[in-house]
Amino acid sequence: MRILGEDPSNESVRLQVETDEDLWHLYNIIEVGDLVTASTTRREEKSADKLRAEKMEKKRMTLGIRIEKIEFSEDDLRLKLLGTIETGPQDIGQHHTLIFENGDSMTIQKKRWRTTQIERVQRAVSESRKPRIVFVSLDQDEATIAVLRQFGLKEVSTVRSGRSGKQYEEKPSVDGYHGEIHSKLKYLLEPNMPLVLLGPGFEKETLAEDLKKIDPETYRKIYVYHTGQSGMVGINELMKAGMGSDVLRESSVGMELEAVEQLMTAIAKDGLATYGPNEVMNAAMSGAVDKLLILDSKVREQDLDDIVRAVESQKGSVIIVSSQHDGGKELAALGGMGAILRYKV
Repeated sequence: MRILGEDPSNESVRLQVETDEDLWHLYNIIEVGDLVTASTTRREEKSADKLRAEKMEKKRMTLGIRIEKIEFSEDDLRLKLLGTIETGPQDIGQHHTLIFENGDSMTIQKKRWRTTQIERVQRAVSESRKPRIVFVSLDQDEATIAVLRQFGLKEVSTVRSGRSGKQYEEKPSVDGYHGEIHSKLKYLLEPNMPLVLLGPGFEKETLAEDLKKIDPETYRKIYVYHTGQSGMVGINELMKAGMGSDVLRESSVGMELEAVEQLMTAIAKDGLATYGPNEVMNAAMSGAVDKLLILDSKVREQDLDDIVRAVESQKGSVIIVSSQHDGGKELAALGGMGAILRYKV
């Protein structure tokens, strides 16, 4: 995401969508009641002197919409904002839908920007400079290909080896199983994007060798890790374990999963941790919170600036956890909020 301009006089910020993930961030930033202004298309107003009905062509114009409903589609990666037209050349007071995709821009005007919303914009700007990560989690029989986005993991495809008995020994992996994996990856990988191969056994090492033979330039950044299981379970296992690589640990999802795992471990041991809105608020006001974890949907629904400021004023850190991955689901089961403590309250 890129900040194109700010106007403190009316609490507005103009933003450019640079990656698919930016749409997820905007879904968590924009609220009902905000005024969003963007270029869109709408049918021209009919002239009063028209004697017969005539289908009017759509015309591009800039409209400001007072938001009433917000929708995000993970499948086609589009953000829809529905509301009434408040500024523009025509149809004031009528309903309109703004649809945003990668490359679009908008101006968001709020009555007040929350601290968590400002930090979300800053995070999106920072994260857009980092490459996404592609995973291949495999064993001898099957490979799961997934993409790590800023809002979670998404399974992309599955490749089956079709190996059995003597066929397994005779079939050259670079032309068969591994060649098919390559055919899927070449449409996903972008320059400098890390590729993580993982799973039990030695299949991942063989795949790494074969991919480098096929295309040394595309497969420059390959990281290989051992996990007890393959598939999506193996990917989550790897991420929860800390992943062992800076490029993975620094990803937002990796950091969130690692923090949730620390929280769950501390709770299980009855250690320095607490959860639930009231318990966490009490700990924050006492200065006991070292690391605050809040589910993104909770931030979207409530103004939590007071608790965030309380934690940050005591040099604690705040992590907004996506509800789209396993760590977010675990945090949701705890009431959407948890804290790793410096000391017991």
